[in-house]
Formats: sequence, C-alpha cells, structure tokens
Amino acid sequence: MDHVVVDDLDNSLQPAAVMRHLTEPLGCTDLAINYYELAPGDSFAFAYHNHEVQAEVFVVLSGTATWVVGPEPDEAPFEEAGAPDRRREVAVGPMEAIRIPPGQFQRGWNRGDERVTALALGAPLAYGEQLKRDDCPSCGEEVAVSIERAGDDESELITECVDCGAEVARWRRGDDGENERVR
Repeated sequence: MDHVVVDDLDNSLQPAAVMRHLTEPLGCTDLAINYYELAPGDSFAFAYHNHEVQAEVFVVLSGTATWVVGPEPDEAPFEEAGAPDRRREVAVGPMEAIRIPPGQFQRGWNRGDERVTALALGAPLAYGEQLKRDDCPSCGEEVAVSIERAGDDESELITECVDCGAEVARWRRGDDGENERVR
C-alpha cells in the first residue's frame, strides 16, 4: 500500500494552476493519475489532443469543467479525428465524470467563474502516439503543435507551431507558486 498527501506533491508546470502527478508517488504501474486545480480560463492540457491507446477518465470534484471533444474514434481515422467542424462541448459538474476513449480528440477547460478541482485517470499508462492541435497566430488556423521548453527561459513551457515555428502559447510558474499562462 502507498499513501500520499496530495498537497505535499510538487506542482508540475502545466496549463492548470495546479497539477500534481500521483502516478509515481502511489507506485502505479498500469494507471496514470493526476490531481488538477483550474482557475477560471485554465485548461487541463496544453492543446486539443488525443491519445492513441490511453483512455482517460476525469472526475470533477468541484466547479464545472467543459470538454471540447471530437467525433467518436470509430467515426474518423486517428489522424483526422480532430476536425473542428466535428466537435461538441460537454459540461461536467461536481461529482460527475467523463470518459475519453483512445483516439478521441479532447481538451477540458474551466470556463466558469469558480475554481475547478478534478482527478484524471488514464489507462494504460502509455499514451501511444499523441497528436496536438491549437490555433497558430501566424498561420491563422488550427495546426499541429509541439510542447517545448522556451528558448529564452528554460523555466517556461511553450506550444510551438509545427508548420512555421511560431510560439502559440506560453506558461510559467507565478510568484504565488501556481502556474499561469503568459500568452
């Protein structure tokens, strides 16, 4: 048996104000588990994305999170499942859960005025191939993005357009110890 105090774990630099990895501290070998706190406007992920082999379950503990999800994976090939015209929104309130099957594109947000807390569980532990998409300000459309350390500040993370190399978004650790989006 393993036991952890969630508040004692490090806050990982993510698009959420707080994200604590529980997988390794709990000794999980076949299950990924993470704790999230999203301030208004925060997201669970760096970009709209999918996982080739991992199913994810998010349990919202407080607040309401909104997921933008693509079509069911069997309705579109893995590479095309993120088509913007085939997305829908799903609101998930306190003590509700959502399951995202392998291959389905998704991104969860806090679009409300109150903080969201949630647990994310993923199995199997491996993602397989992961495709990520976001709006590139230079290209003027949604494109594939990668997550990188910022070249001008190694303590910050950016999403970068795979096509033109433009910075799409940037996150850093704020003075209060929580993560924040810079742009």
